[in-house]
This record gives sequence, C-alpha cells and structure tokens, in this order.
Amino acid sequence: MKKEQDRILLLVGHVGYEILVPVVVMESLAAKEIGDEVSLHIYYQQTERQPKPVLIGFNLEAEKEFFQYFISVEAIGPLKAVKALNIPVGDIAHAIESGDVKTLKRLSGIGDRTAHKIVASLKGKMNRFALIRHEKSAEAVPVDEDFVQMVMDVLISQLGYKTTDARQMVAEAMKRDSRIATAEDLFDEIYRGQRE
Repeated sequence: MKKEQDRILLLVGHVGYEILVPVVVMESLAAKEIGDEVSLHIYYQQTERQPKPVLIGFNLEAEKEFFQYFISVEAIGPLKAVKALNIPVGDIAHAIESGDVKTLKRLSGIGDRTAHKIVASLKGKMNRFALIRHEKSAEAVPVDEDFVQMVMDVLISQLGYKTTDARQMVAEAMKRDSRIATAEDLFDEIYRGQRE
C-alpha cells in the first residue's frame, strides 16, 4: 500500500489499484506504512460518461452501504461524495435523521441547498448508519436466524461495536420496549436509546 492525499495505491497480487478514500478512512490508515497490508470494502463506479473505473474504499461494509444511499441524492455523485465524507459516517447519518442542516454544511462541498436535499431524500433511512462507531472492532459473532442475533452481528461486525457493548445496547432496548419483534424495530429502539 502507498498513500497519497485522497487515495491509496493498493497492490493485489501483482496488480496495483488506485483507490479513492474519504478523509475519515484515510485517518484510520494514518498508522499504516508503505508495504503494510490493508483490508477495505470497495465501491466500484463506471459509467458511459466516466468510462475510467473509479474504486472507492471503506473500512466497514455499512460505510459503503451508507455511501450508496448518499450518492442517490440528486447532485451528489461518487467523486463529490468522497470529498464530502470528512466527518464520521455515524455523525452524518445522525445529522440527516435529526434534520441538522448545520452539521451537513460542514461536509466538504455541501452547501445549504444540497444539505436540505440530503435530509429530504434520506431522512428515515439512516437510523442503522447513525450507530456506526468511528473505530473498527475485529470481533465478530456468528450469524443466527434469531433477529436479536442478527442485530448483534450487524452491531459488531459492520458497525464496529464491542460484543459486550452490543449485548448491553440490545438488552436495554428490549427492556425499554418488550414488544420489539423485528430486527428493524430493534435497530430503531437502539438508535433512540443512544440519542437520548
């Protein structure tokens, strides 16, 4: 791996790939040296208007999924979105859910009109992403068909929480609302509990 300002050169096999990375991802790679191994989740973009493929790297699968929602907003393409993600994804998602235009305007290249478009397009879809922790945990829990276990797995392997923290968040959410019967309801209740 070789780092530049907004991209890294990643050697896979004997082929070098130029991968754009948002500021928050680059910050997580700060301790890495040339030649160190890295693992990223890659978003691949190629269109008729932009035939040269663009690869964009993320630390977590959930960050990549958030990015796909983010670029669905009118006037935000992949290159603009990469530059815009200069604060943690969890903070951006929370700002969208709470209609916090002021925080969204802190994103590089995002003005008032675009910030309002982001809220209008994505509000109500960001609860899960608002739980993303900036640090990544290597711990993981096996997937189970039980919806509680599915939520635990997402919290740990995709959103970066420690097993003990995820278990506590789930337990507290279930205690607050014993009627929860789906993974989506559980995520919503965990999100509400984190923001109180």
